[in-house]
Amino acid sequence: MPELPDVTVYCEALQRHYAGRVLVRVDIRSPFVVRTFEPDIHELAGRGVEGFRRIGKRIVWTFSDSLYLVMHLMIAGRLHERSAGRRPTGRNDLAAFHFASSAGGPIERTLMLTEQGSKRQASLVVLAGLTEVDALDPGGLEVAGATLPEFRERLTSENHTLKRALTDPRILAGIGNAYSDEILHAAGLSPIKWTSKLTEDEFERLFEATRNQLTHWTDLLREEVGDGFPERVTAFRPQMAVHGRYGEACPVCGGKVARIRYATRETNYCPQCQTEGKLLADRSLSRLLKGDWEKLMGDEENR
Repeated sequence: MPELPDVTVYCEALQRHYAGRVLVRVDIRSPFVVRTFEPDIHELAGRGVEGFRRIGKRIVWTFSDSLYLVMHLMIAGRLHERSAGRRPTGRNDLAAFHFASSAGGPIERTLMLTEQGSKRQASLVVLAGLTEVDALDPGGLEVAGATLPEFRERLTSENHTLKRALTDPRILAGIGNAYSDEILHAAGLSPIKWTSKLTEDEFERLFEATRNQLTHWTDLLREEVGDGFPERVTAFRPQMAVHGRYGEACPVCGGKVARIRYATRETNYCPQCQTEGKLLADRSLSRLLKGDWEKLMGDEENR
């Protein structure tokens, strides 16, 4: 799932390439991607694009006359620039957005929304007015502008494992499976440690690691994209310390990266750096995961 760094870079690229343009036409190939009926998505045609911004993991498009398109890419949704006027005919194509530089002008750019796999979770929502847009915000804290006391208050508002707390969009904004693994590794904390058990030093380490990792990856992705468009958005990157690196060497201690698998989800961690050398795998762990991880990430986002 594209997370805060990815969505931030998406919004910045969209702002560079599409703000100030006119949306000429929307071609919908998969009707299920549009989750609202009024206003009709085709009412956006002919309107100017005023800008883009992020709410959690959602991308908000602002159009003239106070109309908004809210896009949630979920796990496998991606955006791609295509040749001008290309229609969504590929197996993974969901919708195409065609743009001109001015009203009545020819189509000059086309943006394609795609989704890999058979599940169709990505969504488009058309709303009239900021009140409706703000109602979609799960309420998670934006860590970049937060203080340590605010961060601590959010994480202790409910007692969860750190993995669950970091990835709950009602607690913190924009963090999912990939960057939570990287944050916990950088903080040297176990993914199954309870928020109520953190010491003051551990809260400080987690706060700094969260801010530093999100900033680091946002800057890295910005540098990678440059003035272009982010065509290779992925949750698995070779520069990552533990996420997606099961069985490989930890870059800090050289030990093997381990994993916790529950349902369709996998958490990667370093036993030496995070769990005092202990592998997290037994029956009691399975009960803990069922009790605290059954509503992780995608479930909460869908809700």
